[in-house]
Amino acid sequence: MTTTVDARLMANAIRILSADAVQQANSGHPGAPMGMADIAQVLWSGHLKHNPANPGWQNRDRFVLSNGHGSMLIYSLLHLTGYDLSIEDLKNFRQFESRTPGHPEHGYTPGVETTTGPLGQGIANAVGFALAEKVLAAQFNQPGLALVDHRTWVFMGDGCLMEGISHEACSLAGTLGLGKLVAIWDDNKISIDGPVDGWFTDDTAARFEAYGWHVLRDVDGHDAEAINAAIQSAVAETGKPSMICCRTTIGFGAPNKQGTAGSHGAPLGDEEIQLVREGLDWPHAPFDIPEAVYKDWNACAQGQQDEAQWQGVLEDYQSKHPELAEEYRRRMMGTMPEDWAELSTAFIQATQQEGPTLATRKSSQRALEYYAGLLPELIGGSADLTGSNNTVWRGSKTISDEDASGNYINYGVREFAMAAIMNGISLHDGFKPYAGTFLVFSDYARNAIRMAALMKQPSLFVFTHDSIGLGEDGPTHQPIEHLASLRLIPNHSVWRPCDAVESAVAWKFACESQDSPVSMVYSRQTLPHMNRDNIDLVNIEKGGYVLSDCEGLPELIIIASGSEVGIAQLANEQLTESGVRVRLVSMPSTTEFDRQDAAYRESVLPASCDRRLAIEAGSTDYWYKYVGLNGAVIGMDSFGESAPASKLFEHFGFTVDNVLAQSKRLLG
Repeated sequence: MTTTVDARLMANAIRILSADAVQQANSGHPGAPMGMADIAQVLWSGHLKHNPANPGWQNRDRFVLSNGHGSMLIYSLLHLTGYDLSIEDLKNFRQFESRTPGHPEHGYTPGVETTTGPLGQGIANAVGFALAEKVLAAQFNQPGLALVDHRTWVFMGDGCLMEGISHEACSLAGTLGLGKLVAIWDDNKISIDGPVDGWFTDDTAARFEAYGWHVLRDVDGHDAEAINAAIQSAVAETGKPSMICCRTTIGFGAPNKQGTAGSHGAPLGDEEIQLVREGLDWPHAPFDIPEAVYKDWNACAQGQQDEAQWQGVLEDYQSKHPELAEEYRRRMMGTMPEDWAELSTAFIQATQQEGPTLATRKSSQRALEYYAGLLPELIGGSADLTGSNNTVWRGSKTISDEDASGNYINYGVREFAMAAIMNGISLHDGFKPYAGTFLVFSDYARNAIRMAALMKQPSLFVFTHDSIGLGEDGPTHQPIEHLASLRLIPNHSVWRPCDAVESAVAWKFACESQDSPVSMVYSRQTLPHMNRDNIDLVNIEKGGYVLSDCEGLPELIIIASGSEVGIAQLANEQLTESGVRVRLVSMPSTTEFDRQDAAYRESVLPASCDRRLAIEAGSTDYWYKYVGLNGAVIGMDSFGESAPASKLFEHFGFTVDNVLAQSKRLLG
């Protein structure tokens, strides 16, 4: 790149744009962009491989702003380097329906790789990006043809490092030897409450060295040459992830507020911004960037050259390895194999005919065994509960530092990082990640599940030991409110199958998901097989369907999910024998049932029948939307107990006798 202005002037463009945009919005965080501007200038001008004209270029470097509150940093960078983000978009910072929301959001702004803001998750996403690159390269690269060859860069602040998820994710990154991951720490020693000396005195560099990272200490974050040398050293280290510790001044350039919490999360004020202009020798009006500065920042020509070079590699690869090239394209585009619909449907039909009686966690493994044979993009894992979650199949191969060509990740006891890393893997493209833990520990992962839903990423979660049915481990491990909590996350599909057939449908649905995460919830205990006809098989995917019906209009509707469907079916048989017109509805996914049109929902739960009983070994409140105030719910409104599952089900009323008693009470 030919330079016509100096590096500091280029960095000052970020500082001024950030200060002006926050001031105009009367809201935002100017401190981090102003403090990290010099680091950003060096990275984006001399090291980041990207093409502003094609933000989705597959072999681009991934850049993550983990301290997402400093969003004007990335917006300024995207605008200056030539992405489709105009100066008007910057003027509209934090406004309704703008392309520059308060925190970077994937899908809103071209060039934003992941949604950040909840501190610590960005670095975990970055670990996912870097892991995806390493595994994809091991699976597809051939001698002399590095089809997959890019880096992941992440900026992070003190807050990211205080969050426990940074420990979880970065520890694993070191173990897996993610040598193309470079994290740059904005060590400004300031957070919202002020100087961090009173609550953050870790030897952070030593901590990362202990993880197995390559650490560069005490880099002057306002010295372009020092920053450049540190980045070059990080790039040269291929066997370990690198951590660059940059000492910076928050709000650099604001004479009265730099170095203080006053520049962190509020506009600087007109008078202070004028002093910034004077101190930085920036005589231009708000949002006015000199053409010479734009010229030096613009990365379009270099980006197009880099992508064209890679296209040559791709063409050579395709000529020498046509089948691999086609599979690479399919996986990166996220399309299903041509025979997927036929084969997956055949598996569900065969499962119905076979009628296995299994714990649904075993049914889940059975489905995974089949579908994973069709979908090599499935990349799995577990938070140290592989044998309990049943998340392995015969083709599983553990990914390691030495051999990354596998498809299974031992996440260790790191539920939150696991979920956030999965989101990074999903965002990278080329994989469909799934992983498991106990349902009760979904609490640890919940914010990352929420972020997957917000970003429309199909991360797949396998939650086993779904209720008091897990037994003797007791109330610490028996989920109560968790199903309701997960169902309340928008754009999140939650499934709790009752047998092997519904488990197969849930997995099929999950594998086909393109724009939402899916949580599949499975039992520890064995569950009976349910009889169905072909119409029932089709309707399972609608989330709720009539499993057993009566002649004419029903007097009573029983709704159940998961392990309680078997209890409901036994009660239904006795009620029917006694002359009661009963309809039994299996509801494996309330979230999918709610997405059906009104006509279908009415066909399953007709308004003409308001005598309704719901049964689920979880919180009762959620079910009143289906049974109404005149209905009844057999559920849990207390914690569980430590005892064998059969004793607990009896104690808490999940018995045929109690279902019969509640049904008779409703019928009067």
